[in-house]
Amino acid sequence: MSDTERRDEHIEHQASEKTRSPEVVGEEQVHPVDDAPRPQEEPVEETEYIVLDSDNFDTVHPADAADHLEQMTLGQQLALIESISPEDAAATISEMDTPHRAELIARLNPELSADILEQMYPDDAADVLHELEDEQRERIVRRLRKEDKAEIWHLYRYDPDTAGGVMNTDNLVLDPMLTADQAITFIRREIEDEDIEIPYYAYLVDVDDKLVAVLSLRDILLSKPGRLLKDLAGDHPVISVRFDTDQEEVAHLLRRYNYLALPVLDYDGRFLGVVTHDDVMDILHDEASEDMLGMVGAGQDETVDTPWRKSVSKRLPWLLVNIANSVLAASVVRFFEGSIAQMAMLAVLMPIVANQGGNSGQQSLAVMIRQLAVDPLDKRKALLAVGREARIGMLNGLVIGMLVFLAAYLVTGNGVLARVMGAALGLNMLLGAVAGSLIPLVLKRLGRDPAHASSIFLTTVTDMAGFFIFLGMATVFLLR
Repeated sequence: MSDTERRDEHIEHQASEKTRSPEVVGEEQVHPVDDAPRPQEEPVEETEYIVLDSDNFDTVHPADAADHLEQMTLGQQLALIESISPEDAAATISEMDTPHRAELIARLNPELSADILEQMYPDDAADVLHELEDEQRERIVRRLRKEDKAEIWHLYRYDPDTAGGVMNTDNLVLDPMLTADQAITFIRREIEDEDIEIPYYAYLVDVDDKLVAVLSLRDILLSKPGRLLKDLAGDHPVISVRFDTDQEEVAHLLRRYNYLALPVLDYDGRFLGVVTHDDVMDILHDEASEDMLGMVGAGQDETVDTPWRKSVSKRLPWLLVNIANSVLAASVVRFFEGSIAQMAMLAVLMPIVANQGGNSGQQSLAVMIRQLAVDPLDKRKALLAVGREARIGMLNGLVIGMLVFLAAYLVTGNGVLARVMGAALGLNMLLGAVAGSLIPLVLKRLGRDPAHASSIFLTTVTDMAGFFIFLGMATVFLLR
């Protein structure tokens, strides 16, 4: 037998030994030892449990570092921020939630706070200044470098809930008379030398700083080298916003036109800055949170970390309003006190009528508030929306009313009471749907946030109407 044949036979013998069934010794199984390397198991993700310190800080994404930082005590936060570079601190603090970053910046040494703000994008730095008390803000602003102070203070003057308040002023601004190859050279130099935030587009402005056109970087890169930018732009319409445009409207426009950024102009058409899609994502998140909290009368910027005294001051006024509304609803019941005394079953059934009307109204309320948030309605569309909700409420009321009529009849054996119960419930569901669609429109008309405590007003309407309709019909058809 040749050496090659012996080697092949030996390999086959080893393979058969490894795949053979385990031998039985007594009652125990003996498995052959397999020394072959095993596939390495996937490492378990442990980023949530990482101990963040100055040694590993630059290995963690700023957003993750912000999450870790928020779990620390204030003393630990201060010690860690003081041990890392202002650049790393700026990137992380920009990602933190508002209450955390405001308290942290306020408690840091003013010199370090100023250094950190100088490393932030100007719009983020202006947002932080808005979150501070006057004395804290002045202490930090005095220590900013002159050029940084001018840029940050320029943005600070704008309302933080408008396009001017969320725009960024570090952008690619080009002369329309540049050629494509000159523009590419200029862009490369600007990105290397300046702290420009995500250059999605280049903005062409004339000698008066008025916006002429917007070009994507792709258009410039793919253009012929000698072609002028003004010719490359053509006559395409420019979608822009004014500096005082509400941030929700800015978010709506970016979503509508699928843009990554929108230019911000003054009333003379001069270019001021740009709102980018990452800013809009933050806006939409904040607005959704505010709407959800506002619907129930909680503080619109409240979190589980908000000081309890502040939460009480935000919630208590609306709870007092709710008490007043409950007294109004109770006064309706008191008006029918004699009817309830004659038939105790009315007291058992009337909460069902009120609650079901409230549920119907809450559905309409949620739909209308969402609609107003993403696409404000004109008068005609508003009337159509109210009519639609009324039809839905009426149909749901008919179905639920018939089911409740059958259930009430089976339970009480009183056909008149069952009919009154079903009819009152159906009517209150219709009324709740109409009220739920009208309340946000009325608040919007009055210049108020449609989401703010709207459910409190809705509950008052459906409770009062439900009690009045049910007890009134019972008095007329059952007790007279």
